[in-house]
Amino acid sequence: MNIDNQVAVLTGAASGIGRALAIVLAERGCHLALVDRDEAGLRQTLAQLPQRGRTFSIHVVDLVDRQAIRDLPSEVLKEHATVHLLINNAGVAAGGTFEQVTEEVFDWVININFRAVVDSTRAFLPILRGNRAPCRIVNISSLFGLVSPPGQAAYSASKFAVRGFSNSLRHELANTPIGVTVVHPGGIATSIATNARAPEGIDPAELARQKKAANKILRMPPAKAAQIIVRGIEGDKGRVIVGTDALVLSLIERLLPVSYWSVIERLMPARPR
Repeated sequence: MNIDNQVAVLTGAASGIGRALAIVLAERGCHLALVDRDEAGLRQTLAQLPQRGRTFSIHVVDLVDRQAIRDLPSEVLKEHATVHLLINNAGVAAGGTFEQVTEEVFDWVININFRAVVDSTRAFLPILRGNRAPCRIVNISSLFGLVSPPGQAAYSASKFAVRGFSNSLRHELANTPIGVTVVHPGGIATSIATNARAPEGIDPAELARQKKAANKILRMPPAKAAQIIVRGIEGDKGRVIVGTDALVLSLIERLLPVSYWSVIERLMPARPR
């Protein structure tokens, strides 16, 4: 897919991988519709984009709001002629075992990480179908959409759902100009662990220990991850695994589909509990 002069809608664009993707896409010549609930973060992203005669717009949307997602295409089309690339990147996390995570928090993770992916895909698919040029839907899953660690039931469930949805959608759109890519980043140095919702009543010292341990495995700079993802888009890849950690752990899971976590635990002594 040649993304020069194409229009990309990018959710979660205010920070982390989203901001890095915005910068790389702009450098490749994309017009961008940047989506996030954090307006200040969106404006910071906008300020970092190279100005090369491309059109950039920001759209402040809370992806929990389903009607706002339904309204988003019309808002984007006020600024751009069409859409060629939809990147569902926004994501949140919550720590704690299944029993520790409340129903409200579990639903919050599922709604943003998975349901918003489905809703935005449904909202923008008619526009993508209206293009004759190749288009693509890119859904950001996770390493935890390949392996399922303890203490991440909600997050892992949401990311496995993104993976399954993306794979099925790819098969359904196989004979159309619309490709589907699912991305599985490993440990990317973003603030997702720091910003993760914590179980109610957890000891602050234990929470700090868990977040410190989680951040130790978040090593790859977002800019490097973004380059890998965009190369996958340009290469029409159906799946992109980002990072050696994600590749190795996914291979272990395929070899030992039931007992793999005991092996991974030995490889990751600093894991969050």
